Amino acid sequence: MKSNLDNIDFKMATEEEKQLRHDVMAHVHTFGHCCPKAAGIIHLGATSCFVGDNTLARVISRLASFAEERADLPTLGFTHFQPAQLTTVGKRCCLWIQDLCIDLQNLKRVRDDLRFRGVKGTTGTQASFLQLFEGDDQKVEQLDKIVTEKAGFKRNFIITGQTYTRKVDIEVLSVLASLGASVHKICTDIRLLANLKEIEEPFEKQQIGSSAMPYKRNPMRSERCCSLARHLMTLVMDPLQTASVQWFERTLDDSANRRICLSEAFLTADTILNTLQNISEGLVVYPKVIERRIRQELPFMATENIIMAMVKAGGSRQDCHEKIRVLSQQAAAVVKQEGGDNDLIERIRADAYFSPIHSHLDHLLDPSSFTGRASQQVQRFLEEEVFPLLKPYENVMKVKAELCL
Repeated sequence: MKSNLDNIDFKMATEEEKQLRHDVMAHVHTFGHCCPKAAGIIHLGATSCFVGDNTLARVISRLASFAEERADLPTLGFTHFQPAQLTTVGKRCCLWIQDLCIDLQNLKRVRDDLRFRGVKGTTGTQASFLQLFEGDDQKVEQLDKIVTEKAGFKRNFIITGQTYTRKVDIEVLSVLASLGASVHKICTDIRLLANLKEIEEPFEKQQIGSSAMPYKRNPMRSERCCSLARHLMTLVMDPLQTASVQWFERTLDDSANRRICLSEAFLTADTILNTLQNISEGLVVYPKVIERRIRQELPFMATENIIMAMVKAGGSRQDCHEKIRVLSQQAAAVVKQEGGDNDLIERIRADAYFSPIHSHLDHLLDPSSFTGRASQQVQRFLEEEVFPLLKPYENVMKVKAELCL
């Protein structure tokens, strides 16, 4: 049997399955044809169920480099997709990284918790094996342990029916569905930022964004990720329903369904992560566009700082508030009704009331003074959480990088 492991007659197996309508038995017969001396004992005592994250780490690594490089670059934050306080490009990227780190940790946990069904027989009682070993419990246990280890598992289930509990499939696909949600959020953000012309995914020189509109640079990679992520998120419904309808020791209505949903989930996750890796390795940032958008919104955000500076210079908080209120409404009217730029700061510079702080306005309007501890948070997050998490994958990522050169 060992000498014929790679001697697979797929054509014969196909013909056998057409006749037998049973995929496992088709391969049992085919294997027996290749090694006739073993034909009589292949599958003895077994049932058909007995037989039958590195890319994510690379994506996190690429995004970590992106976040570290742009930890100090101020950008306008959004809540409800309305302008909010400033953050930094790197800090926003860390929101993406954090979700992916949770996914990586959960994938590792589920993988490490996987247990082998083991040698349990048709209803999980090990009766057939006990009969084979003439009632020797110890030999049955020993066989169970040996097969479990040879299959690459550290533990097996003590209790099973004809299959391992289908709750395991729910655990596996739930983690992959959660990964799909993370990728969808990241790529949606990138698509919105592309619309704002602040950040774009890679766009090749000869790439065509639209057949009708030659100027367009559609975020097609991010759109593809979102499309596939939605599919990945829905696949978890299959094992949920399958587990709920497993009668007694087992029914066979699980088999066809799980062969599709399990393989599709892993293939879809792999495709999504490969595409996201491509995106993360070529993100393009437009600092001037980001700076212009900040200039449009920052004057309103800076009003509280301006009021505090005036009070420190001896002014009345209430008088200053009223002055700012009037000037802000005038500037807002220019923006909303006339389509002009926000000229609040020009109005403040032109108002003699604010003369005590005119020389401080540039400092008060420095975007970096509005980002709080964003850059420090980025550095601490990467050093304390991300880099340690990636350490076990360093060699794999290095080999992959060398292969790509």
